[in-house]
Amino acid sequence: FTNSRNEPIQTKKIMSLCRCGASKRKPFCDGSHTGINFNDAAAEDRISDKCESYKGQEITINDNRGICSHAGFCTDNLKTVFRMGVEPWIDPDGDHQQKIIETIDMCPSGALSYSLGDQVFRDRQADPEIHVDRNGPYYVQGSIELSGFDLGDGASREHYTLCRCGFSGNKPRCDGSHWYAAFNDDEALTISAANKALDPKEKEWVKVAAVDEIKEGQIKAVIVQSQQIVLSLVEGKYGALDGRCPHQGGPLSDGRIDHGVLRCPWHGHAFNPITGKALGQDGNVKAFKVEEREDGIYILLDSPHKATWTISHVMAETMVNWGVRHVFGMVGHSNLGLAEAIRILERKNKLTYIGIRHEGAASFACSGYAKVSGKPAACLSIAGPGATNLLTGLWDAKMDRVPVLALTGQVKTQFLGPGAFQEIDLASAFEAVTVYSQTVLANSDYAELMSLALKKAIEERSVAHLIFPDEVQVLDAGDMGPGYPEGRISDHKIKPSDEAVSLAMYRIYKAQRPVIIAGYGARDAMPQIITFAEKLNAPVLTTFKGKGQIPDAHPLAGGVLGRSGTPIASWFMNRADLLIVFGASFSHHTGIDQHKPIIQVDFDPLTLGKFHPVATPVRGEVGVTAQIFADQISSSRQDLDFREEIAERWRLWRAEKKRRSKKHSEKGLNSAYIFETLSQHLPEQAIICLDVGNNTYSFGRYFECRQHKIILSGYLGSIGFSFPAAMGAFMARPDIPVISISGDGGFGQYMAEFTTAVKYKMNITHILLNNDELGKITKEQRDGGYPVWQTGLHNPDFAQFAQLCGGYGIKVSENKKLAETIRAALTFEGPALVEITSDATLI
Repeated sequence: FTNSRNEPIQTKKIMSLCRCGASKRKPFCDGSHTGINFNDAAAEDRISDKCESYKGQEITINDNRGICSHAGFCTDNLKTVFRMGVEPWIDPDGDHQQKIIETIDMCPSGALSYSLGDQVFRDRQADPEIHVDRNGPYYVQGSIELSGFDLGDGASREHYTLCRCGFSGNKPRCDGSHWYAAFNDDEALTISAANKALDPKEKEWVKVAAVDEIKEGQIKAVIVQSQQIVLSLVEGKYGALDGRCPHQGGPLSDGRIDHGVLRCPWHGHAFNPITGKALGQDGNVKAFKVEEREDGIYILLDSPHKATWTISHVMAETMVNWGVRHVFGMVGHSNLGLAEAIRILERKNKLTYIGIRHEGAASFACSGYAKVSGKPAACLSIAGPGATNLLTGLWDAKMDRVPVLALTGQVKTQFLGPGAFQEIDLASAFEAVTVYSQTVLANSDYAELMSLALKKAIEERSVAHLIFPDEVQVLDAGDMGPGYPEGRISDHKIKPSDEAVSLAMYRIYKAQRPVIIAGYGARDAMPQIITFAEKLNAPVLTTFKGKGQIPDAHPLAGGVLGRSGTPIASWFMNRADLLIVFGASFSHHTGIDQHKPIIQVDFDPLTLGKFHPVATPVRGEVGVTAQIFADQISSSRQDLDFREEIAERWRLWRAEKKRRSKKHSEKGLNSAYIFETLSQHLPEQAIICLDVGNNTYSFGRYFECRQHKIILSGYLGSIGFSFPAAMGAFMARPDIPVISISGDGGFGQYMAEFTTAVKYKMNITHILLNNDELGKITKEQRDGGYPVWQTGLHNPDFAQFAQLCGGYGIKVSENKKLAETIRAALTFEGPALVEITSDATLI
């Protein structure tokens, strides 16, 4: 008897299962059926119980629609054989025999079987089991007899489905009505019971030392089943005490025997080493029975006092149910209960934990993960300084509008207020950066808090935060079960109004030099935007955050607009008579010309006309709206075609880039040559994570994207982003090459994370432009008329550092060696670093 997670359900010899759907103790009956007038009769208008045969050339398929549970395994997996809305609905020649047999074997109701010649195959020979499908029926298999009921014409006697929701028209069989009735079972009772059943109940004798291992007046610290124990020998007697001092949890294992008593190393509190009795005002220490045997010293060990189904387990399981598969963080003293729940889930292969060297890297990694996948990851920290270290990366996620979940420990609630060690008002500290921040308390609805946090993060594309006081993390969760996302997330494909579309299309038809601008908010809608552009024959520019969303080789691609952009993009914007802007934020960095007629498309009404009025604001999901625009253009605009003009502007720009790349300097390589070489040699579908600084500006100008995906710290513009974000990108897409690009200043912020990448075997190639200064700040000081001051850097040998960490490191300072150096790094399995000596003035 198992639940939907295949966890065993403990029962008595005789049990009553709920069939009405109303029991508060599902799957068990609690008598609720008597109060709701439950009717056990089958409906008169149900499909007749009759087996039909569909004979093919190789196989005959037998089907009794009257007993079908409509689980959908057949129609979902083999559409060419099991055809919806067609009669005859089964085509036995629609696919290979083996595929048909495999699909029929999936049928849980026993309605489907097959014949080969004269032999009929109805059963699967499975072990006896009743399996509870969450929000669905009982799946019964293994020839468990259903007493007093005919299973149906031609049906399997070995497996069948039984109704749990009470709405089936074919009781006691399931007929799929649970879906229409929105039947719900959170399985809290069976999930909590199954996890609590893991608690060891019996005491056991455990050997902890050899005979004569401990000398008179000495102690030995031992850890058995996660319990810290202090073993001592005083006046010829062995003693064993709990290893934590009752005063403030001090480590008695680090104490000493002083005149026959055990003293705590923190405050000197004394205890009898044999009985655990306190010699003062403190509470006593728990003592264990000790036996000296021929082969060693044994203690009688209790089962661990920690619950195996705690608040932390409920919330961590809810987090996984909502799709969180990775946690980046640092385990510490005020998050140990939560960390234990995460450890258990990792052991069950439900998530992956990545231990970082600085909490700021954890939040940046989460931001990078979300920018690549669109899904939230979680970052974990202790209270106080660990929590505050998360803030920069969380601000990056908030400002670039991607979902992240922050989990922070907190001091025990009894210490909140007076100013305890590492006590910070975390709710206030995180208020500005989060859309949701709550403290988990002893009487909270734990699963709902986690569900609301992730709903807010996902729906509002921002940061959610939960605070876990130390002692609350390990409270027993009782019969509470985890939460689920089903029915909590809406469809985001919002259509624009007909009026807005009509106004937009009128402007589009009137325009003679329309230009399309795609921002970062259009990243998931580029196929529709490109389709629209190809029908309109209009150039497509991108913002810097949108770089790479259309390949630069596409005949309508016009490059990046703005300070980090190309003269191609500015050429077409300046000569446009209409700008059609999808998913852009209109930042000053991009410089979209507000004096032009603008059609702005965005799903967020607050983004439309945010900084200045636009001619036609269109509220709608970007992909949906772009497709509507494309469909409105019946055929391509033959009167418009900018392809030759685009090609000519690219020819001029590439000639200029080639001229710049030939500039030589004794200080190092110039950026035009570096990024020309990277354009040629980085894998076509790589994820590229950018930092900030001159290297980023040069990337925007000189690097030509093919199928690359680019992420960066857009609105926050935080130095140090690239490498920890690359760790998140790697965890999101380990199947795709991940490239990180930064200057020496940026890499220096989180260079210790290179060891994290080595530890977790992350295949990341880091391109480091080393000019021994904060080059962008130097340029800004000069441009502003200031003397250059305090921008020089004292750097290590970064390539050697990478090697010392266990990765690959190589340095290059000559043009002729750059390409082969990059190729060598890209072939290395694991983290690799290419240190390029560059000239800060040739950008």
